[in-house]
Amino acid sequence: MTPNPETIQRTPAAQPHQVVLVHGLWYGPVSMGLLDLRLTRRGFACQRFGYPTLSASVRENARDLHRYAKTLEAERVDFVGHSLGGLVILRMLDEWGNLPPGRVVLLGSPVRGSAVATRLLDIKAARPLIGEARTALEKGFSHAPPGRETGVIAGTRPVGLGRLVETLDDPHDGTIQADETRLANARDSIDLPVSHTGLVLSATVADQVASFLSAGTFQSL
Repeated sequence: MTPNPETIQRTPAAQPHQVVLVHGLWYGPVSMGLLDLRLTRRGFACQRFGYPTLSASVRENARDLHRYAKTLEAERVDFVGHSLGGLVILRMLDEWGNLPPGRVVLLGSPVRGSAVATRLLDIKAARPLIGEARTALEKGFSHAPPGRETGVIAGTRPVGLGRLVETLDDPHDGTIQADETRLANARDSIDLPVSHTGLVLSATVADQVASFLSAGTFQSL
């Protein structure tokens, strides 16, 4: 399955260093627009990858992300994924190689599975809200990609619709519990007082993403 070209910000010219932003479940590339703008102002060349979050499996979307990344003609490619987008990135790097070096930042990605998604899957009428992402959201992803420094940002502001369907353990971002984002072998991790949606809207998050992409570590708070 090839992503709709209208949902992808195409590269206007070859750049030696590219950052690919990958949105989460129920979102689209537009959701990464503010983070894109803030990273661009810091000198990063960003692209937004769009994919069908419900109608295609994580593996299918990971394959298409790999195909897209191969078109960038860059010497370095970093990846930043929000929520489900982080799982797509990890699946891609686990199954497909032959990409330029680079770092990875995960924003509220449920690498240990999502209690909210599992609860929705228990409700027959709500299963279409998870779609083909169900397996990835139930099981998550167990390890950071070998050879790529990976940073994890978790939100701790408990504001989100997830609280309406499941009781979440503190700290959480209203949708994903901070413990669900803990990735084995991650280079660095940080918790920030933002909601799940706030992870792509916050200026503080953008600062921390820029720090990790530049230096492989988050700034001390």
